[in-house]
Amino acid sequence: MNEFSYERATDPAAAIRLFSKCNGRNPRYLAGGTNLVDLMREDIEQPGTIIDVSGISQAIQRREDGAILLGAGAKNTAVASHRDIRERFPMLTQAIVNGASAQIRNMATVGGNLMQRTRCYYFYDSAARCNKRVRGSGCDALDGFNRIHAILGTSAHCIATHPSDMCVALAALDAIVHIEGPSGPRRLKLTDLHRLPGDTPDVETELAPGELITAVEIPPLPPATRSVYRKVRDRASYAFALVSVAAAVQLNESGDSILAARLALGGVAHRPWRASVAEGVLQGAPATEERFRQAAEAELQLAVGRAHNAFKIDLAKRVVVDTLKELTRRPGDEP
Repeated sequence: MNEFSYERATDPAAAIRLFSKCNGRNPRYLAGGTNLVDLMREDIEQPGTIIDVSGISQAIQRREDGAILLGAGAKNTAVASHRDIRERFPMLTQAIVNGASAQIRNMATVGGNLMQRTRCYYFYDSAARCNKRVRGSGCDALDGFNRIHAILGTSAHCIATHPSDMCVALAALDAIVHIEGPSGPRRLKLTDLHRLPGDTPDVETELAPGELITAVEIPPLPPATRSVYRKVRDRASYAFALVSVAAAVQLNESGDSILAARLALGGVAHRPWRASVAEGVLQGAPATEERFRQAAEAELQLAVGRAHNAFKIDLAKRVVVDTLKELTRRPGDEP
């Protein structure tokens, strides 16, 4: 690990000022550190200055309009156990609990979860070619062991996936990211925060230099109370998703038609994948297995599998269908 200087910020404005003063010293914001510290140990991240923002923006607030505001510094444990989250947005609690061990959840933060980097084997291997680590060096995952890699939104330069479980649920919940920076505050849809790889996979978000995530807003979404997060992984203990699905539906009074649906996929793309095509197929449609299969087929029609991950295409379809069946099951229906 390289030498670095350490600064502690007392509020977002102080953090941004400290960042602006670090000319040429490659500054990084530090919250829980559960990802950044690992990357520093592996010499993938080599910041000259660490700006500790772990003590700011920790509140979880319910606004008068029913929206929930998660401070970027709020711990994952606090979010998952919050009564409003458990009752109104159960998929988010499930995503967090499925995402990491209790020890990590006690350290990891909302903002850090959004900013964590891929777990691609080749990204972590300094002997491998990786455009995300060194732009223009190549991507060994393309023809290498790519079982965990992306099937949607890929490019010839990168097929890495985004590792977050929380972000998949937040994408389905229409979350909005609150940002402060040298040019002032702004808001950004979570689905617009992370970039697809294109020819610059090393540029992972739409954040400008010095910008800091201060909160994540979850709007009052009617379908969210009937929601679930399902994660398929290689082992029952904590592992990153091969495929995950965050789904929410609002049914009519008789329970046989879908009034509204929200759907996002994890483990399949360079960013949390909002399944808007599938949502369109489900909107106003009968809540039947046939329609669920049509929605899954439509969303995955552009998926591209490689030597070791082509199985993800059918797996994703099956998980989407099974998740929707679970959400729309009526009393007396067979599991």
